[in-house]
Amino acid sequence: MTDQNKPVVLRGTKQRATLGFLLLQANRVVPVSQLLNALWGIDEAPTTARKILQNAVYGIRGFLSPRSASSLPDTYAQTRPALLTQPAGYMMRVAPEHVDVHRFHRQVAQGREQRTQGAPEQAAALLREALALWRGPALADLVEAGIDWPELAALEKTRLNVMEDYFDAQLACGRHYEIMPELETMVQAEPLRERSCGQLMLALYRCGRQADALNAYTRVRAELVENLGLEPARELQDLQQAILTQDLSLSPGRGSPLLEPGGEAETRESVHGSVITTAPATPPRPAPARTPAPRPTDPTRRSVGILSVRTRLAPSMGSGARENLDDLLDGTSLMVREQIERFGGKVTASIGSVSLALFGLDNPAEEDLSRAVLAALAIREMLDIGAEPARLAVNAAVTTGDVLLRYGDPGDAPTVVGTALDECHALLSAVPTGEVWVHEKVCRATAGTIAYRKLEEAPHLWQVTGRRRPTADRSDGQDAGQTWELDVLCGLVRRTWHRSVPHLVTVLGEAGSGKSRLLDDFRRWTAHQPDAVLFLTGRTPSAPDDDSLRAQAEMLSAYCGVRPGEDGTAALVRKVRPLFRSERDAESMVSRLAPLVGGAPESADGVTDDDRLTDTLHAWHTFFQKVARRRPVVLALEDLHWASDRVLEAIEEFANSTRLCRLFVVAVAGPELLLRRPSWAGGRQHATTVTLDHPERVTTEHLVELLRSAASN
Repeated sequence: MTDQNKPVVLRGTKQRATLGFLLLQANRVVPVSQLLNALWGIDEAPTTARKILQNAVYGIRGFLSPRSASSLPDTYAQTRPALLTQPAGYMMRVAPEHVDVHRFHRQVAQGREQRTQGAPEQAAALLREALALWRGPALADLVEAGIDWPELAALEKTRLNVMEDYFDAQLACGRHYEIMPELETMVQAEPLRERSCGQLMLALYRCGRQADALNAYTRVRAELVENLGLEPARELQDLQQAILTQDLSLSPGRGSPLLEPGGEAETRESVHGSVITTAPATPPRPAPARTPAPRPTDPTRRSVGILSVRTRLAPSMGSGARENLDDLLDGTSLMVREQIERFGGKVTASIGSVSLALFGLDNPAEEDLSRAVLAALAIREMLDIGAEPARLAVNAAVTTGDVLLRYGDPGDAPTVVGTALDECHALLSAVPTGEVWVHEKVCRATAGTIAYRKLEEAPHLWQVTGRRRPTADRSDGQDAGQTWELDVLCGLVRRTWHRSVPHLVTVLGEAGSGKSRLLDDFRRWTAHQPDAVLFLTGRTPSAPDDDSLRAQAEMLSAYCGVRPGEDGTAALVRKVRPLFRSERDAESMVSRLAPLVGGAPESADGVTDDDRLTDTLHAWHTFFQKVARRRPVVLALEDLHWASDRVLEAIEEFANSTRLCRLFVVAVAGPELLLRRPSWAGGRQHATTVTLDHPERVTTEHLVELLRSAASN
C-alpha cells in the first residue's frame, strides 16, 4: 500500500490481514463475523477477538487519515480511502482505480475484448500490462503467516487464466519464441492445466522442436492418469495427432487451436482441489484471426431467467423531503444492481423501486435459474439487516421464459421484449413483503440447491425458504435450517457416529441469539437420518440447589417412558437389564439411578449427599454410554450455565471418554458459563464450542447512512 507514492508500513499481522480482507471486498460491507472467521478461522477466534479487530481498525484509520489536509491535492482529498463503520460490520470505501485488483480486472476485460474483435496485438499488450501489476502472490506476507482465504485462491486462478489468454494472443501474433520461457515455467508449476500444456506443445512445434512437443504431451498425460485417473481432453489428443502428421494448420499465423475467444470450455478439477484446468469443448481446428460478425438486426429468441425485485422505503426515512428519499432509493437500487451482477445477471430496467434483471442473456447456462434465486436471497439478506419492515421492505419474484433480443449499434445494450417479462412483473405484485416467490418451472430446475415451500393458495407457485445445504438436507424435502452453525453440528455428529467416540459440543449465546432454534433444527435433522437416533433433552433449573439433577432426570425418564410424579423403577429395570451381563451390575445400576425416575434412593450408612450425587451422575453417564453402543444417542442439556459444579464436571467428562460408543452431547448455555469456568472444555480432544452472535438492531440513522454511502460510491 502506498500513500502519495510513499509506502505505508503496517504493523502486526492482524492489522495487515484486516486491511487486506477489506480491500478484497472493497466498497462492500463486510460483517464482523466474516472478518473474525477470516482472521482466526471458523469458531477459533479467542474471547478477545473483537477487541483485537477494533484495535486493528483503529490503527488502519490512523494511517488513512491525512497527515495534513491542507497539503493534499483536492482530487486526492475527494477520493481518499476511508474505513467506515456500517451496520453489522465495516466497509473500505476506496476509488476503484486506486486498487490494483480492480485495475487488473479492467485491463483484462479490455484485452479479452480486443482478442474477441480479432486484434491480437492490442490484446497481448493489454494483457501484458495487466499481468505486470502482479509483483508476486497476492498478499504474500499473509499467506506465509498461514492465511488461506478462498478469495486469494480465486485471484491466483484468475491470474493463471489471464496468462493463458496472453499466451493465446502472443501465439496469434506468431511470437512463440518470446513466450517459450514463460510457458515452460508455467507448465512445470501447473502440470495439470491442459490448456497451457497445449500452448507449450504448439510453441515447441513452431520452434522446430517436434519431439519436445510430443514429450510435453506424454508428461501431461502421465500427470492426469496418475493424479486424476483421466485421459487428456479430446482437443489435446487431436493436437498431438496434428503434430505427428505435421498438419499445416499449426503453422504460425494460425493463432492457437486450443480455445478460440468466445468458445465454450469444459472444466476439470484436481483431486487436491487446488488446480483448475480448462480445455476447449469445440473441435481444435485452427482458424485465422477474424473480425467480429456484425450484430443481427433481426430479433433473437432466447430462454432466460427473470428476476423482478421491489424495494420499498418508508417516507419517514427521507425526513419528509422527497429529494432525500430519492437519494436513498438510488442507493438501494445500486446495492440491488451490485448483487445481481455478482451472480452473473444483468439489470435491464429500473423503474422507481422495481428492478428487472435477466440471467443467461449473454452466455446461457444450466445454473442461470439458481443464480437468479440466489441473487434474490442475497438482496433480501443484504437489505434485511435488522431494520423494521415499516422502514425498508423487499420482495422478489423469479420466473423463466423466452424473450426477444434486438441489437442496435455495437456497444449498445439489446432491447428485450416478451410476455415472460410481464408475467414476472405480475407475479411480483402478489408477493408479500419480505418473501421470494418462484414459478414451478424454476422450482423444478433449482430444487437441488434451493429449499421451497408449496403455496397452497397459489397453484404453480413456490416460496423460497433459503439455500439448501448438503449437510442439513432433509429427506422430506424441507429445509432443516439456515445457519452455518447447524452444518457444524451435523458434521460433528456424523463424525462421532463414524468414529464411535463421544463428543461434547457447547453452544454459547446470549438470550435471543437463536440457541433454541438451532437445537430444534438439529433435532429435526436427526429425526430424518437413516439410523434411529435417540434424541433426549433436559433443562437445568435456575436454582440448582432445589433439584440439581433435573435435566438428567428428564432425559432418563423420557427414555424409560416414565411420566412425572410416578415411580419409574420398573420401567428403568426393563431398560437396564439388557445392557448388563451381570445381574448384580444391573441391580446396582438400577438402585443408583432410581432417584432420577421417582424411585426410592439407595440407603447406605455414612454416605453424604455429595457422594450420592456424584455416584448418581457417574451411573447416569455410564448408562447412556451403554445405550450409545447399540444406537446413536444425542443428549441435549439446556441452560447448562445454571448447573452445579459437580454436574459441570460430569458433563466435561464426556469429552475425556475414550469408550467406543456413538454418544453426542450438546450443552446449550449462556456466556455466564465461561465466567464461572473460563477453561470450560478447553484442551480436550473431543470437545467443540460454537458461539452464536446476538443479532444487532439497526437504527434508522444507520440504515440511512448505509444507503447514502452506496449512492455516493
